[in-house]
Amino acid sequence: MAIDYRGETFAGYNKPKRTPKHPKKSHAVLAKEGTTIKLIRFGEQGASTAGKPKSGESDKMKKKRASFKARHGKNIARGKLSAAYWADKVKW
Repeated sequence: MAIDYRGETFAGYNKPKRTPKHPKKSHAVLAKEGTTIKLIRFGEQGASTAGKPKSGESDKMKKKRASFKARHGKNIARGKLSAAYWADKVKW
């Protein structure tokens, strides 16, 4: 079920996608919570994030991930209509 929203096509609600041609943001998602629908762009284009935890991951990356979650904890807790929530879910 493809959804067209403001000239962009999304696979569905709450399904993030890469946006390689966007000048600043690396991902976009059409977030839906209840009856509220919102286009959210998140993630710095070209940034090296920690990604999913890997076995044998360096201490530096573990600290990087922990710092992000501590710094943005309040915004992550706001839920699906915040960019921090999606950055935490997809990139960290």
